[in-house]
Amino acid sequence: MSPRTLRTLVVDDEPVARQVLLEELIGMETVSVIGEAENGEAALRQIENLAPDLVLLDIQMPVIDGFEVVRRLRGPLPAIIFVTAYSEHALHAFEIGAVDYLLKPISEERLRTALERAQESRRHPQENAERVARTLNADTQSPKRSPKIAARRAHDYYLLDLDEVFAFRAEGEIVWVLTAEKKYMASQTLQAIHERLEGTQFQRVHRGVIVNTDKIRKMSNLSSQRWLLTLTNGSEFIVSKRQAPLIRSIL
Repeated sequence: MSPRTLRTLVVDDEPVARQVLLEELIGMETVSVIGEAENGEAALRQIENLAPDLVLLDIQMPVIDGFEVVRRLRGPLPAIIFVTAYSEHALHAFEIGAVDYLLKPISEERLRTALERAQESRRHPQENAERVARTLNADTQSPKRSPKIAARRAHDYYLLDLDEVFAFRAEGEIVWVLTAEKKYMASQTLQAIHERLEGTQFQRVHRGVIVNTDKIRKMSNLSSQRWLLTLTNGSEFIVSKRQAPLIRSIL
């Protein structure tokens, strides 16, 4: 079975460099170029609008460099191959979750190898998303910002800021990640999420629910043993008797 064609976006602030790379890609049977961008801001817009499978991303660009583009990605999450003339960026490229790193000038053989790695990463989208989230969270060169979590919606994976998550809710074996207006499927069990977020603003209020306490609007008494938690987006959750004292102390 032939590999799936990678819908590819090419990003470089130098027109000549973009053209050279585009010409190299024309003969690659596993690639379909769907767009190009001249800077990081344009790249983020194109990624959101076109949902490419792969982004060939220059690192050194004005305003928003390639590393910052990856930090700001939300989804659908593409595979990333960094392209640059500076070899000193290689280690950080892999640390930030790229599937490969290409040094200009790029040979055809090296480009094909990178595309094969991108193909492999697209066969395992959950692993790719979790790797990017994990590496961004551990990125010591990035200023402090909200940690990321990987989540799925339909067939695509997204990177969500934990600050935008209102709650995690388990329904059988499925764990939903709830934001202000949307919901996504988590890639981990509720217990694993609970252990990972211990000591943060996320608290378990019921066996099947973890809430972001920063999003709590009010807590109402339903009975002597029943409490209703209302979040700022109007979502409501029952608080277990065991967890009620903890939530009241937070409020």
